[in-house]
Amino acid sequence: MKKLLLLVLFALVTLVTYAGGYRVSVQGQRAMAMGHTGVAVVNSAELVFFNPAGLVYLENKLNVSVGASGIFTDVIYQNSEFGTSSETDSSVGTPLNLYGSYKVNDWLALGLGVYTPYGSEVTWPTDWAGSHLVNNIELAAIYIQPVVSIKLSDQFSIGGGPIYVTGSVNFNRNANRTTTDIDGNRANITIDDSGVNNWGWSVSAMFNPTDNFRLGFSYRSEIILEAEGGEATFSNFPVTTAPGVPANGTTTFDAELPLPAELTIGLSYQFHKKWLFAFDYNRQFWDVYESLDLQFGNGATSINPRNYKNSSVYRFGLQYDATSKISLRAGYYIDESPVQSGFFAPETPRNDSQGFSGGLSFAITPKLAIDASFFYLRFEEVDASYDSYQENGESVPFGGTYKSSAFAPGLGLTYKL
Repeated sequence: MKKLLLLVLFALVTLVTYAGGYRVSVQGQRAMAMGHTGVAVVNSAELVFFNPAGLVYLENKLNVSVGASGIFTDVIYQNSEFGTSSETDSSVGTPLNLYGSYKVNDWLALGLGVYTPYGSEVTWPTDWAGSHLVNNIELAAIYIQPVVSIKLSDQFSIGGGPIYVTGSVNFNRNANRTTTDIDGNRANITIDDSGVNNWGWSVSAMFNPTDNFRLGFSYRSEIILEAEGGEATFSNFPVTTAPGVPANGTTTFDAELPLPAELTIGLSYQFHKKWLFAFDYNRQFWDVYESLDLQFGNGATSINPRNYKNSSVYRFGLQYDATSKISLRAGYYIDESPVQSGFFAPETPRNDSQGFSGGLSFAITPKLAIDASFFYLRFEEVDASYDSYQENGESVPFGGTYKSSAFAPGLGLTYKL
């Protein structure tokens, strides 16, 4: 997330995303297989992320879940008016997650999560039509979240705790559409920073009206990531004293990016003993992301309006306990884009999408199970543009048709004692 965060942080970056804005929704293999539902599902330590309040209802004293996914993404851009087209190199993101919980007694449980809700890697061809907005970017982010879960009664519990975020970013773009050095090489800017850190918090609750029916609530706060004194490298600028042309070399940059607050509410219902249905509604408060502004140490600035809107995700999941050792899962979700008309930048080339997921768990022993999942994310093809790019004091829109998709197989282990 941090990685992505820095990415957005540099307004001229490009990122392949898998959820609203620059959110990556792969925080647990069991949940992912069920359409990323989990706020009202009690089946593993993945609750550290989805709903800490539910940890106290896990049957075992110790629960550990670890997993990773390989996310394969592809973005195709085309502008039929000018006869231009480009496609990103196949990129592979590897979100990781590690969760553990320990039940101190009947009413208290402690947990810890380490996961990557933001982060990606994408590369456009050199000097493609949108290279003045982004060439390539690598993002990496890590969330570290200690939590506490308290049972107030057999029907109601609360949970939450602080969140620590750390990450890094490397981003490259051409300075504009035309500037070159004496050899014809495009003027270029690279942004690089790491160790950008900040704190947030989470709070959650779970209500169990009956043995078969659960309701869940989870809220994660907004986190502002501030890059101060990051490294910016200017290269291939013409050697001149003309005003407005920066010197080649290294300077610093400052920027900040809000990671929006999230609210999730949902339910789960166990029926016919072997079947579990889950539904989550997730609201992401993207309206805090108004602009991505950069201040360089050489006096240059970059103002990049984003004007995001709040968006929602609707998630549906099913689980079927086929045998005492095998549980099958499937899911579907609808993900709304927070990007508004006229603000579609190749840093986040995404739009409304539908996700299809599935997976299973196989209990090797009563204590250890293998969890497998996959999802396919189909983005609606969209004709869109970014209209806020300024060059020589004039607005220069950049638009075209974008077609995107993502596929992610995942594998994990669940251990309980």
